[in-house]
Amino acid sequence: MQHTETLIIGAGQAGLAVSYFLQAQRHDHLVLEKASRPAHVWSDDRWDSFTVITPNWATRLPGAVYNGDDPHGYMARAELVNYLEGYVKMYNLPVRYDTGVSSVEQAAGGKGFHVKTDQGDFHAENVVVATGLFQRPRFPPYSADISADILQVHSGAYRNPGSLPPGAVLVAGSGQSGCQIAEELYQAGRKVYLCLGSAGRAPRRYRGKDVFEWLMLAGFFDRTVDKLPSPRAKFGGNPQLTGKDGGHTLNVHQFARDGVRLLGRIASGRGHEITLAPGLHETLARIDKFEADMIKMVDGYIENSGLNFPPETLPQLRDGYDVEEVLTLDLKAAGISTIVWATGYSFDFNLVKLPVTDADGYPIQQQGVTQYPGLFFVGLPWLYKYKSGFLSGVGEDAEYIASVILPKTS
Repeated sequence: MQHTETLIIGAGQAGLAVSYFLQAQRHDHLVLEKASRPAHVWSDDRWDSFTVITPNWATRLPGAVYNGDDPHGYMARAELVNYLEGYVKMYNLPVRYDTGVSSVEQAAGGKGFHVKTDQGDFHAENVVVATGLFQRPRFPPYSADISADILQVHSGAYRNPGSLPPGAVLVAGSGQSGCQIAEELYQAGRKVYLCLGSAGRAPRRYRGKDVFEWLMLAGFFDRTVDKLPSPRAKFGGNPQLTGKDGGHTLNVHQFARDGVRLLGRIASGRGHEITLAPGLHETLARIDKFEADMIKMVDGYIENSGLNFPPETLPQLRDGYDVEEVLTLDLKAAGISTIVWATGYSFDFNLVKLPVTDADGYPIQQQGVTQYPGLFFVGLPWLYKYKSGFLSGVGEDAEYIASVILPKTS
């Protein structure tokens, strides 16, 4: 049995941020990471041309604010991985790689926790679960019924257009990943079918600033979880955005103008045929309304703050409304050889052998602190605020959780 005061499970940005604060106080702790490097999801589950959607100036882990020469650019995948690897080295964070955790249980007598790993067992007074929400690629159940001669890959396994077999591509899902992949594919000359989901559109820039900066200034990302209309609202998709090629607006109406075939949500599939849910034009209307509501909020912030930024009228494209809705699609007849499932990820906190999750499987906590003394969660969207899962916001939660841990032993 190995002993340490605090164990952090996961060496992504959240786990590393907590480690930073503990290391600064020379608190005895260890970060356990199942992969052979920190933040492996950024390198292993992202395509070749992936870029972060937030401006470089918003990359601000505690003690490592961006200080490069392109603050308004967007980090490529390799740059972000280097940033996080450099963070571990800069502060000599105690990360143990290639160590997968299988369970976290209360120790005998309720004093601390017994943590089982594939590299031996640990006893710790505190455990911080920093494994994130994006743990397992999510496929719809009916995907198993689709013909085996159609290649099916999750967006996390997609790498580039050349990695797919010849033929048209069906991208299922129009969040950030789905839209970015669809755009890359059709710009590479591939015929693309795009099934729309619930994610809304945001302009990349508006009235002289990146929209992310406006939203930060307006307090959009500081909204707390208690302000959501329902608990499940925290699982809503992020707006359609990209940082590729210096960043630009993603607009599915433009996609339609450029030749992408817009479709509704897939309801089922078998063999070479998929069935589509009705309501394509209603989905487009919700996407458009999201953008309209967002710029209305920004306009209101500018006016109420007395700022002097010239008004701007965004392009009002409507090409998607001219698309005839179809309810069934023959994949073979359409020449589709590949389906890219941009359908997100599922999460599972069953490694914690305590009743710490709600009906949705999300941790029951207050700002990351559970009812079990010494057990914490960090790095999840809406853990406390919308920004809790962001590179620009995770440090705030990490500092709070470290402050709860440190007085116990100081």
